[in-house]
Amino acid sequence: MTKLEKLSSTKHYGGTLTKYKFRSNALGSLDTRFNLFLPADAAQDKVPVLIYLGGLTCTEDNAAQKGGFMRDAAAEALAIIFPDTSPRGAGIEGEQDNWDFGIGAGWYLDATHPKWSKHYRMFTHVTQELPQVIAESGLPVDFSRQSILGHSMGGHGALVLYLTSLLARTNKYRSCSAFAPVCAPSIAPWGTKAFNGYLAGGVEEGREKYDASVLIGRIKEPVNILIDYGTADEFLHQLNPDAFLRTARGAGFDESQVRVRGQDGYDHSYYFVSTFAAEHIKFHAKFLKV
Repeated sequence: MTKLEKLSSTKHYGGTLTKYKFRSNALGSLDTRFNLFLPADAAQDKVPVLIYLGGLTCTEDNAAQKGGFMRDAAAEALAIIFPDTSPRGAGIEGEQDNWDFGIGAGWYLDATHPKWSKHYRMFTHVTQELPQVIAESGLPVDFSRQSILGHSMGGHGALVLYLTSLLARTNKYRSCSAFAPVCAPSIAPWGTKAFNGYLAGGVEEGREKYDASVLIGRIKEPVNILIDYGTADEFLHQLNPDAFLRTARGAGFDESQVRVRGQDGYDHSYYFVSTFAAEHIKFHAKFLKV
């Protein structure tokens, strides 16, 4: 059993925010860290959980410190897991050269290019390894009731992990939400760079496996998706929310299942995320507390 090492713990809204470290098999035997918020209710029983995936250049700390999620998570008796955004310490040539690729930019995929495939396996890390390690540690988190959300690159990750679980019929997540997600990475400069770097099959492999605007068109069962983006987002050309919405509507998903909201005047920052954090927590609570 993988051993968790507690690095710090802070009381927050009656619960605790704790940072852990462990040796990750999925990431090629590198140490990885995550933050876990447990509401006060977790002292009595296991609680439902949200997985939050961070954006480019982020660590496990950014959203935990600046996202504004914990007050409402505490009120709704929800745990939140904040993983890191990439492996760290692999020592691969070039992994520190760009802010949008390599360290801090794992893109929540499993790399197939030989240069990256040993360590850059964030898809497996988030979907399989991290829940298993937390469950085996005895922490009071109920993974039979989990949902997923994220920001920017992490919004891409949340959408892809959610839709992939539906296609695989594992139905791992009850709902998905995203702040300013990269909705169509196979046509976005950030995404094509990531796919061409990490994947042996390049953009075509990425489009097939990791493009939410493609995956949503293959879904044949009900979905619960909320997306917010700012109309003044300086990276709007990277996001393509209209492409996702167009495919979703073409696949028969109406406003009750896929809601995409352009928030007037907001940018890409955590000021935007924290403004709508409470609405996203309440959105997920509807599905997690039944």
